[in-house]
Amino acid sequence: MIVVVIIGLLAAMAIPAFQKVRTSSQDKAVLNNARQLAAAAAQYFLENGVTFVTQSSLIGAANYVKALNLVANETYPQGFTQGITITIEGIAGARTITYAP
Repeated sequence: MIVVVIIGLLAAMAIPAFQKVRTSSQDKAVLNNARQLAAAAAQYFLENGVTFVTQSSLIGAANYVKALNLVANETYPQGFTQGITITIEGIAGARTITYAP
């Protein structure tokens, strides 16, 4: 009986640590996606001499980013303006991350 209680206590202490690791890894994956989109947008700006691009012009088999893998049901902006901060919302339904290119 004591062994079961000890295992339960250890599990109760480990669960929050695992949740922090999961949150951190999701945030890093989302930030990596934002970096890729910012780099693709910058390349598009240079090649086409414009200051605005839509997400559909950046993502696709024949475009700059082949696929955008969502990790936590996040929402990326539909358009990118040169020099403007990128805001990714709804990460796991609760968090927001900004990336300044």
